[in-house]
Amino acid sequence: MRSIGELARASGLTVSALRFYDRSGVLVPALVDPVTGYRWYTDDQVAPARLVAGLRRVGMPLAGIAEALRHRHRPALVHRLLDAHLRRLEDGLADARRELSRIRTLIDPEENLMTTTRVALSRADLAAAVDAVRFAVGADPELPVLSGVLLEVEPDGVRLVATDRHRLAVARAGGTVDGPPVRALLPVDAVDALRALLDTGAGSTPEAYLLVAPDRVEVSVAGRPVTAAALPYDFPDYRRLLHGQVGDPPTHRIPVDVAALRRALTAEGVPVLLREYAGVDHEVVVLGLDDRDGLRVVGPDTPDGLRVAVNREYLLDALDAGGRGQLVLELDGPIAPLAVRRPDDGDAFSILMPVRL
Repeated sequence: MRSIGELARASGLTVSALRFYDRSGVLVPALVDPVTGYRWYTDDQVAPARLVAGLRRVGMPLAGIAEALRHRHRPALVHRLLDAHLRRLEDGLADARRELSRIRTLIDPEENLMTTTRVALSRADLAAAVDAVRFAVGADPELPVLSGVLLEVEPDGVRLVATDRHRLAVARAGGTVDGPPVRALLPVDAVDALRALLDTGAGSTPEAYLLVAPDRVEVSVAGRPVTAAALPYDFPDYRRLLHGQVGDPPTHRIPVDVAALRRALTAEGVPVLLREYAGVDHEVVVLGLDDRDGLRVVGPDTPDGLRVAVNREYLLDALDAGGRGQLVLELDGPIAPLAVRRPDDGDAFSILMPVRL
């Protein structure tokens, strides 16, 4: 048996950390003295303690540490947990860089004039990205920050994001980037003008060119420009929702045929609930699993199995934005968001907020 101090020295964890992981049920001592309360550990607990110490150093959340420890004899599963955590760290670093860039412009307005980035990308890819997010733009006049599309320039392309609080759409278009990461919030009128521009002069040139600054965006296709002033709002931190949906494996990932699912959602007699919001009735459908773990539309009173209720119109919009063929729906329970994802593009997807039954 090893004392708590001996395990601390052998593992790299502090005594207080070992006490914390005991209270959390992650690393429980083999024996606790009933009189003194002193903790004792076996030699077999040294390796798990070292694993905990390593995960702790890289900032793995407590739930992730517990899961990695529980499945440490299943390397493939633990590797997936580590990969998901690494993606969160990389996304967090990218977020920090963007935010620091924005802060610099607040401290020194002259920096704003210098933060202009050039992007060259496929016109078709940019058009597809706009189509994938346009449906989710908000229309509430009391929330003008949601009345546009966020354009984020990343090292290898651009990311477009739109949300109206009830749904979120994200899409990427790869490209050649010259300049620092920058973001701008485009008003919806400018987004529509940009989309129309991408359809002009078909066949004349396959590329679109962007000049992006925090306060303005210019898009040029075949020498024809569209320039827009960015909205002066801070877009919501959508990545918190995104990180909660991406990285941690969902309970169910279900491939669906878009046409077949549309028919099921719009068929005569399909069970539909009415839910009132802001004085308007919205149609809600309930999705569940069949006996082969395939997706089906179920009644609201179906007693067994995983179910999630969503706005039918919003789901149809997300299916249309996802394109033809197959999509993947990710279900994780009745109170978790429903994700609609393209199987061949992990960066293009929609998230729909669930409706409580």
